[in-house]
Amino acid sequence: MSDPQEPMQEQAVITPEVAEPTPEPSLPPPPKRKGPVDSGTLSTLQSLLGTIAIAVFVITFIVQAFTIPSESMEKTLLIGDYLLVDKAHFAEGPAHWFMPYKKIQRQEIIVFRYPVHPSMYFVKRVIGLPGDHVRLIDKKVFVNGIALNEPYVVYSRPFDAFRDDFPNGPRYSFEIDAHWASEMHTLVEDHQLIVPDGYYFVMGDNRDDSSDSRYWGFVPRENIVGRPLLIYFSADHRDTPPPTGTMGDKLWNLALRLRQLPGDIRWKRVVRLVR
Repeated sequence: MSDPQEPMQEQAVITPEVAEPTPEPSLPPPPKRKGPVDSGTLSTLQSLLGTIAIAVFVITFIVQAFTIPSESMEKTLLIGDYLLVDKAHFAEGPAHWFMPYKKIQRQEIIVFRYPVHPSMYFVKRVIGLPGDHVRLIDKKVFVNGIALNEPYVVYSRPFDAFRDDFPNGPRYSFEIDAHWASEMHTLVEDHQLIVPDGYYFVMGDNRDDSSDSRYWGFVPRENIVGRPLLIYFSADHRDTPPPTGTMGDKLWNLALRLRQLPGDIRWKRVVRLVR
């Protein structure tokens, strides 16, 4: 028998450890199969090509930007006016079937390729249509015997017999094109110039300072590009020297133009319809 006085020995209590689950090692995602062209790149390319196609279509058939370099259309159009020209208005050929084509009207403003040098563009007002009889008497324009109402016209010089009594003034002017000088009087009947079929007689609104049909002849229908629709910007740079000379001079003049630009902007002419 055991001694009742002998203390009892404590038995060690073993607490089992709680094992935390070990995370499984993460596996890398399976590689994506790449096609011949990434879809994002293809979408960007398609958008870019679409934008280019739309821009080419607009420039070719709808509108084109031009700037006014001379004073021949003052005060309707000023030097430094930037225009959007509506090319669809007078569209012919294939474009005629899906464009809002309209016939050219007398006293409309048009942009056209200069017949003497077709690489140049002019802007003038239509005075005579095919078949019209045109003459000037003391600066006043008559078409088919009726005086035109021209509130847009500006006169700036004294009377000149060739310019202001056309075509019945002197046969020669130092400004007249030689070919036109020999042809013009073959088209005069009863003191009136007859506009041939397929051609237009045009003049500038600044009537005394305009190189127009009086000096170089008619505008062929195929040379007409469109009509000015909108002045989207206008600035008067006449007091700023042009960027000429050495590269340093050009950079200096350009910096000067940019510095003066805020004061040169004609704010009342910005985003203005041409009439």
